[in-house]
Amino acid sequence: MRTSRLLLLLGCCCCFFSCCCCSAESRSHGPNVVFVLTDDQDVVLGGMTPLKKTIALIGDEGATFTNAFVASPLCCPSRSSILTGKYPHNHGVVNNSLSGNCSSAAWQKLQETDAFPVHLRRAGYHTFFAGKYLNQYGDGSVGGVAHVPPGWDVWNGLVQNSKYYNYTLSVNGKLEEHGTDYSKDYLTDLIANRSLHFLDAWNRRTAPFFMMLSTPAPHSPWDAAPQFQNSFVGTKAPRDASFNVHGKDKHWLIQQAKTPMSNDSVNFLDNAFRKRWQTLLSVDDLVERLVKKLSSLNVLNSTYIFFSSDNGYHSGQFSLPNDKRQLYEFDIRVPMLVRGPGIKAKQILRAPVMNIDLGPTFLELAGVNVSQTRMDGTSMVPLLHPVDKAAAPPAWRSDFLVEYQGEGHDADPACPKLGPGVAECFPDCVCEDAFNNTYACVRTLSGTVDLQYCEFADAQAMVELYNVTADAHQLTNIVKAVDPNLLVTMNQRLMALQSCVGAACRKPASKALGPL
Repeated sequence: MRTSRLLLLLGCCCCFFSCCCCSAESRSHGPNVVFVLTDDQDVVLGGMTPLKKTIALIGDEGATFTNAFVASPLCCPSRSSILTGKYPHNHGVVNNSLSGNCSSAAWQKLQETDAFPVHLRRAGYHTFFAGKYLNQYGDGSVGGVAHVPPGWDVWNGLVQNSKYYNYTLSVNGKLEEHGTDYSKDYLTDLIANRSLHFLDAWNRRTAPFFMMLSTPAPHSPWDAAPQFQNSFVGTKAPRDASFNVHGKDKHWLIQQAKTPMSNDSVNFLDNAFRKRWQTLLSVDDLVERLVKKLSSLNVLNSTYIFFSSDNGYHSGQFSLPNDKRQLYEFDIRVPMLVRGPGIKAKQILRAPVMNIDLGPTFLELAGVNVSQTRMDGTSMVPLLHPVDKAAAPPAWRSDFLVEYQGEGHDADPACPKLGPGVAECFPDCVCEDAFNNTYACVRTLSGTVDLQYCEFADAQAMVELYNVTADAHQLTNIVKAVDPNLLVTMNQRLMALQSCVGAACRKPASKALGPL
């Protein structure tokens, strides 16, 4: 009863806390956990470069995973994978639309009720969310702002997609409108401010906390804070080996991009690249303020802090201007930094991890038996805390799955002449998506082997295969140059992963592949 009274008082002590905050089902003595999630932040093209303080305060004080990937390179499917710990074929979210199951009624009934915050709440954690949730969250046809996803005690959920100004929040189920006043409306700063208020109110008086801070940066519309709008003058998108190069041996959607890009297209993506970095400077400040607050409360050393992104991004690679959705490194690799009790500083961990592993990791840290859940992912705790530091690392996956279901419209207003089936088109009729940009890939990453095998669900039955060890930029599709037996092996691995559920997805390494 005393715990319930304290939690009720906590829920009412700040203006944005709702008195609907209920007591934990069971008291937990686990560590505190904070998860900072960015939106569309790449790692391949230098997306961590603006985040000097974040690297120093999280990466240098803990572990950096150099092989972190997403299960799908698009916001809503990826975020759904984070929340559920499942591959898209098991949570059913295929794109950013309600019809694609993004925050739909079916999602709310079948998946949201089993997401990791629900398990944390049951384990006795006090939970806080601020920022972007899912792209269709708050739609009036599925509950609107009154719908607060289960498992969250304190809820500041952005209605629909990322914005920095002129947005709507659901604050514990109540509508809250925001305008264009930087001092009180800029969303990244608001997330920071409300997270610090939450910590002040908590101050070790209740159960341990879990906080998810989901920033809009560096997603479009790329509105930087006023003090950062002149940063990175002269910075351009990286001219790497795949920049402004024709993807001649790839899926038709990649081949349709115009090479070389026009000067206007290059100027546009360079400007967007700078603005993306500018928005990340506010995230860097958020992380610094968060760490200082945790330190001032004397809980920094008992708190895990995770930092990652929902997907990568491209800026001119294979002559595609800027977006995500594709199967290549720039879109599926993400940053993953972790600090916390017992994690050795400045560790570089090369084991392949995924966003579906975040939920299982949070649950294991909280003392929840992950094997009793329906999650496909694997807890990263054995990598962060090896039982015997002198022994070989724990058995770990060598294969993982990336899935994407393409989207097409009856007509795209930017390019009506292409007819039905395309989407995300630019004025010069270069399109970033299509209904048959639907693929599944198996990635085998172990030792010196790094292979990516992808099959498209289209009339061409297109297959792409890359030896990423020798071809880091995936310039050459080697599907016609390898032993056909290798293609059979990779196809079998892909089919096994596409049908896996739960524990079957968590199997350790497959039989090692020989040299190509």
